[in-house]
Amino acid sequence: MDLSEFTHDQSKNAILISDVPLSTKSEPCMLGIDEAGRGPVLGPMVYGAAYCPISQLDSLKAKGVADSKTLTEEKRENLFSLIDEASEMMGWILEIHSPNVISNSMLRRSKYNLNALSHDSAIGLIRKALELGVSVNEVYVDTVGPPEKYQAKLAALFPDINITVAKKADSLYPIVSAASICAKVARDNALKSWKFSEGEQFQDVEYGSGYPNDPVTKKFLANNIDPVFGFPQFVRFSWSTAEKILENNAAKVEWEEVEDEDSPKTSQNLLKFMNPSASKKKNAPKSHNFFTQRNLYQTVEL
Repeated sequence: MDLSEFTHDQSKNAILISDVPLSTKSEPCMLGIDEAGRGPVLGPMVYGAAYCPISQLDSLKAKGVADSKTLTEEKRENLFSLIDEASEMMGWILEIHSPNVISNSMLRRSKYNLNALSHDSAIGLIRKALELGVSVNEVYVDTVGPPEKYQAKLAALFPDINITVAKKADSLYPIVSAASICAKVARDNALKSWKFSEGEQFQDVEYGSGYPNDPVTKKFLANNIDPVFGFPQFVRFSWSTAEKILENNAAKVEWEEVEDEDSPKTSQNLLKFMNPSASKKKNAPKSHNFFTQRNLYQTVEL
């Protein structure tokens, strides 16, 4: 699996798309959606969609697809190869969510929680398949939240498609199993190929599975916290596991809003706010990637 589009800039999300089989444009198709890496405190979350003509259901079953969590890594890799090689009947779409984007989304002022992010990703995958010309007739989704509400939401957005949202859909519907395998293989490979931009001290460091209860992951978090900058981008800052370590070990910061008596009138401040370019100095030095990737900007000049 070629992850170069993501590894080129791991601070952003990336979408990977297989070749689109001609048969999926001319025959009614089923499409399954599942994710990998929702729970870990480390690394990306991957949403995957797999699709094929409904007439190929028996051929899909014959490949032996199953819920990726029940398979060994070797078995998942082998099954993904079978799925990828069946380019005459199957296609897939993956959205890799950077841990940096996940953290920024969940910590911003107007909260964008993981459920909303997951729903939007699934919706985006369906729309992408339709844009690619796939004749989507049936969609099967592993639920996030109450399945009835989620199904009603998708059905309202895609009234011409038969939508099924279910718990453990990856073990009930082979097409969701295929999506689960694609997503899991992508996440596993993203973890293995992660490039730390923070420095050479992270080279060859062990970080385990990324799940909060993994002893190796716990050790990685405990040993790699900076009191000012926190963790490397590999870590999801918004997870309670990371938040607790930051609360106990990071430098304390107090934020105060001080009104300057000599500041210009409010109307002038508002004009500057609406036109930020007017208040920027020409030829200002470019911010380091550390700040731009985390959406950190200078607000006061000393």
